[in-house]
Amino acid sequence: MSSQSFWSSTPDLATSSRPQVPALLLKPMVYLLGKIVNFGTLTVIDPAGASHVFGTGSTPFVTVRIHDNATLRHLILHTDMAAGEAYMEGKLTIESGTLEDFLDICAFALGVLETHPLSVLRRHAGRALIAFKQANRLTGARRNVAHHYDLSDRLYELFLDADRQYSCAYFQNGDETLEEAQHKKQQHIIAKLLLKPGVSVLDIGCGWGGLALAMARAAPGISVVGLTLSENQLRIARERAQAAGLADRVSFELRDYREETGSYDRIVSVGMFEHVGVPNYRKFFEVIAARLKPDGVALVHAIGVSATPTQANPWVGKYIFPGGYCPPLSEVLPVVEKSPVWVTDIEIWRQHYAKTLQEWSRRFRANRKEVAALYDERFCRMWEFYLAGAEANFRHGPMMVFQMQLAHPHANVPITRNYMTDP
Repeated sequence: MSSQSFWSSTPDLATSSRPQVPALLLKPMVYLLGKIVNFGTLTVIDPAGASHVFGTGSTPFVTVRIHDNATLRHLILHTDMAAGEAYMEGKLTIESGTLEDFLDICAFALGVLETHPLSVLRRHAGRALIAFKQANRLTGARRNVAHHYDLSDRLYELFLDADRQYSCAYFQNGDETLEEAQHKKQQHIIAKLLLKPGVSVLDIGCGWGGLALAMARAAPGISVVGLTLSENQLRIARERAQAAGLADRVSFELRDYREETGSYDRIVSVGMFEHVGVPNYRKFFEVIAARLKPDGVALVHAIGVSATPTQANPWVGKYIFPGGYCPPLSEVLPVVEKSPVWVTDIEIWRQHYAKTLQEWSRRFRANRKEVAALYDERFCRMWEFYLAGAEANFRHGPMMVFQMQLAHPHANVPITRNYMTDP
């Protein structure tokens, strides 16, 4: 079968008692999916029980059922929000194939849809809302962090590695375990920071403290201050520092980066920049410049996109990461260029997060019964959709990770990259 998209419809003669699907709903669905499904084969069973087949006739083969006309209407009018909500509520179910395969098909289809003139117009209109939606003032930032990171401690234990690294792992060879890849991520960051005995480090968005503890162990006399806005993360990070015998050199504070007043030899931020918000980028880099000593080095590790700026996915923003946003470098670099620090290195990670999310999803599924006992079935379906959808976007969409090294203009940063990899 060629890659040319096709569609066909088959009525379900045995379900005449089911409510009919109005033509005003059925025709737009058939037309739209017939135009944009160009990867795999998607069978959609409509609320009346009729099957509609779209795609290339090749793998992956996925069948989904839409259970009522209201859900179909919502999917047509608000696709970005409705797909996740329908799956969460059990109103869109996977009848055959996997959720991952379904979202892979969706990722390719959305790539086609994004080129449609109406989508381009909507994207430009959405840009006007970015500043409003991402103000992330102090009170709002704390509330947004609590929404995601102050969930049950046990939840994160069930799918993260033992060190609780909740950011992209570094699969240097490609065959590492999650634990090995997360350790290599830490060592890669430590190398880029040029850590040496006695330096002071500020960790903005320290999570559960794993990187801070790894940095403190990297050389004698290194001291680290970790900042978080999550009370759960703060408690666990402090407990870990005590248990490791490093509480005299590693401290954790419930503090926003804008409230920091210290001076440091090194500054690192991993997985936190996505929560800063475009209106605050200038302030973020001003803080780094002000808190970084003249010969210091900083590193920002964040999720970005290789695409034109647009507003964040509304479903992710509502249910997973309120206030979150993954920028293209075209929005970040102009701000850095106006700050007192230089960009001394940029590295782009392309498929590392897809592999990380794949392993998180596998562990989540393996512990699904326990997650359901902590929360409920709806929560499980929400997080399944979040993890699998993120993986699809990193594997087939524009998502990527960037690591940006920063320094004052005359800081002693090597002029080649050998120090990052040489023993």
